[in-house]
Amino acid sequence: MPNLLEGKLALILGIANKWSLAYAIAQAFWREGATLALTYLGDRQKVAIEELSQGLPVAGLWPCDVTKDEELRSLTESLQALGRPLDAVVHSLAFANREDLARPFVETGRGGFLLAQEVSAYSLVAVARATVPAMTAGGSLMTLTYLGSSRVVPNYNVMGVAKASLEASVRYLASDLGPQRIRVNAISAGPVKTASARAVKDFSTILDYVERRSPLRRNTDPAEVADAAVFLASNLGRGVTGNIMFVDAGIQIMGL
Repeated sequence: MPNLLEGKLALILGIANKWSLAYAIAQAFWREGATLALTYLGDRQKVAIEELSQGLPVAGLWPCDVTKDEELRSLTESLQALGRPLDAVVHSLAFANREDLARPFVETGRGGFLLAQEVSAYSLVAVARATVPAMTAGGSLMTLTYLGSSRVVPNYNVMGVAKASLEASVRYLASDLGPQRIRVNAISAGPVKTASARAVKDFSTILDYVERRSPLRRNTDPAEVADAAVFLASNLGRGVTGNIMFVDAGIQIMGL
C-alpha cells in the first residue's frame, strides 16, 4: 500500500545528522508521500540540516530551541503561515549532561535533573501547545522513548527518569487532545548508534547484550522505527493513542 502519507504535512523536530532516528523517519515520510517541515537548533545545525534535506520535499525549515518560548511562538506562526493543516508531528528531542550519564544517579545535581526534564520531557508539552493550533484537521503527535524509562539501564540514569516523565506526558496529552482528533503516542526504540546514545557510558555493552538476548537476536534497525512512525502518522493508526509502541527486537519482554 504505497503513499500512506500522500497529501500530509509532517513537522519533524530533532534531526541532528544522518544517523538520527528523526532523519530515518523523515526519509520514510518522504517515501510515503508526505511534505516535510523541519526545525534546527542554531546556525551550525541549520547548515547540516539544509544539506541533509536536499532532495526532500521540505515546505519550511525554521529555528526552534524548545527552551525558548519566543521560538515556539514563532514556530506556531510559521506553521499557520503555510496555509494548510499540519497532520503529523515527530518530537525526537532529548538531552542530559554527559557527566550525569557517567556517574551514579544519586549524584545527579538539581540543575542536571531539571535540564533533562525540560529538554527531554516538558518539551513535548511545549511542542504540542505550539503545534496544535495548526492541526486543524486532527492528526498524530509522536515522540521517541526508551526502555530505560521503566527499567534500570546502566548509565542511563537521569535520562531514564526523564523518559518516564515523557511517557506519562504522552498519556495526559492523549487525553487532552483526543477531542480534537489528535492522537499522541511514543515509539520505544531499541538502542541505536546515534549521537545522543554515544553520550551513555559503555553504550556498546548495551548493544552487545541486546544482540545476544533479544528474541530476534539482533539490534534495532532505524528503518524499523521509521516504519512504525509512518503507521502512527497514517490512517492505519487512526485508532491508536496514548500508547508506547515497542520497536526493539523484543528486548522489553526479557527478564534476564
